[in-house]
Amino acid sequence: MSRPRVLVLAEHCNPEWPSLPVVGYKYARALGRVVDMTLVTHVRNRENIEKAGTMTGPVHYIDNEWLAGPMYRFARKLRGGSEVAWSTNQMMAYPPYLAFERQAWTGFRQKLKEGAFDVVHRITPMSPTLPSYMSGRAKQPFVIGPLNGNLNWPKQFSQEQRREREGLRKLRDFYKVLPYAKSTYRRASGILAAFEHTVADLPTTEMEKVVPMPEIGYDPEVFHARGRRLAFSGEGPYHFLYVGRLVPYKVPDIAIQAFTESEVLRKHKLHIVGDGPELPRLQEMVRSAGAEDCVSFEGRKSQAEVGEFMRRCDAFIFPSIRELGAGVVIEAMASGLLCLVTDYGAPGDLAAQGRGVRIALSDRSSMVQAYRRELENCIQDRENVERMIGKAEHYASSLYDWDSKAIYTAKIYQALISQQPLNTFDDYL
Repeated sequence: MSRPRVLVLAEHCNPEWPSLPVVGYKYARALGRVVDMTLVTHVRNRENIEKAGTMTGPVHYIDNEWLAGPMYRFARKLRGGSEVAWSTNQMMAYPPYLAFERQAWTGFRQKLKEGAFDVVHRITPMSPTLPSYMSGRAKQPFVIGPLNGNLNWPKQFSQEQRREREGLRKLRDFYKVLPYAKSTYRRASGILAAFEHTVADLPTTEMEKVVPMPEIGYDPEVFHARGRRLAFSGEGPYHFLYVGRLVPYKVPDIAIQAFTESEVLRKHKLHIVGDGPELPRLQEMVRSAGAEDCVSFEGRKSQAEVGEFMRRCDAFIFPSIRELGAGVVIEAMASGLLCLVTDYGAPGDLAAQGRGVRIALSDRSSMVQAYRRELENCIQDRENVERMIGKAEHYASSLYDWDSKAIYTAKIYQALISQQPLNTFDDYL
């Protein structure tokens, strides 16, 4: 069977920008290795894409900076920077994104009409709240996703919601009445959606089009368990690791408090990798607890440095209370780390079925106690730790390296081209 010819839309696609842009880049690059791909992205990504020189297919750049630039600056002003108020950012992204797809349609309408492509796939943005102008306009099947979103703020952490400046979150569902919102899903042929919290947000009339697929992935050359020592091998002190932005919703203070309040854990080491507005407060917590000898702040690290750090540690602590994707959890699993996560959103789903330790979402005090108890158990229950690590590493390596995800996506393309049902694609459930 010949390789599908795919027009990929990825406004966010940049090898040097964290979070969504680098995810979009790695997914698109992997797709280009298994299909004949033409990538459509924003002109802001040109410099870094061309500098990397690893994109696997021709790239067409859309320039709508006349609108995107002012809207971005306005959103940044409203947010007070770029670290918080994500809902505000999404609202301001609506007009520029529609303009992006409209220009893409203008540029490729004739080629689509002539049959130069077999499938159109929008891989970014990944939020269900940003509809598609191009969905259903061409005769070719239109795929959207992987999508991720629709995870409510836990009521127990309303203070963190205020500190994240997420007051506009309550307006989220208004996106469903905006232009193109309904037609996006009605006209789409395939909808890739991450986790139950996102699938629940989609129109119930379109469920036969939905394929479960988290958007996250990892690079096996960066994140792997080769050369690492056996976790909790009896050689202590043991090394525990947190990796992530130091922002309110990731609650790194829960990990620090759980660690510093335990006489058992204070004999070991907790490494905090990351940076953000919470750093001064966290450093003061450690100083006040007199725990500078067992808790160290390592600063921001490159992906390669994070991979090395993971191979030198025994367990990964990720207490985040509103995590949509949690790619860092998959990276930790692939690196042979035991993962201890909050059982809410993506981390809980990833660590299910014995792939990690899940701590129930509750009030802060209860979660600190639960994390402390489970961290202490890690040191004492080596057999169970090894079993969970083995399950997690197999799960990550089987489904989440970028090439595996691209091959899986290509099978979805082939099913749509040959008009086969999508309900057999359930590997990620």
